[in-house]
Amino acid sequence: MLDNATAWTVLDAVLDPEVPVLSVVELGIVRAVSVDAMTGAADVVVTPTYSGCPATEVIADAIRDALLAAGATQVAVRTQLEPAWTTDWLAPGAAEKLRAYGIAPPGARADGAAVVRFVPRRPPCPRCGSRATEQLSRFGATACKALYRCTDCREPFEHFKPI
Repeated sequence: MLDNATAWTVLDAVLDPEVPVLSVVELGIVRAVSVDAMTGAADVVVTPTYSGCPATEVIADAIRDALLAAGATQVAVRTQLEPAWTTDWLAPGAAEKLRAYGIAPPGARADGAAVVRFVPRRPPCPRCGSRATEQLSRFGATACKALYRCTDCREPFEHFKPI
């Protein structure tokens, strides 16, 4: 029967449909997983990257399908909007995966009493590394990304906006 640790492992293989180089766990949208040891029923809490995310239902279906295939007797996927998702929830290594995929990751976080995220005025190009970039649109394919272009290599790219 499915247990909590196995459920997390299973979910770490469920890719985000909009950024398919990150799992829903690496993206930080899976906030909690609980499997009842007696019944095998799983309860999963997710926080979408923003409240209007069009992939929320697709993600819930993928989570449900993966856990049922792994042995859960039933799966409840609950959406929790508070606290709101933040790029601080991205897993270690997620920024490099985004960059390799062609998406500029959010800026580095400063540690300290107050969490401050550095938002570069011009995110570096994920392809050539140049900081000679320009914003084309505040929104990319989804509201959590902005569209940029590198003025050196001339390639367009999305920047995962820090939230």
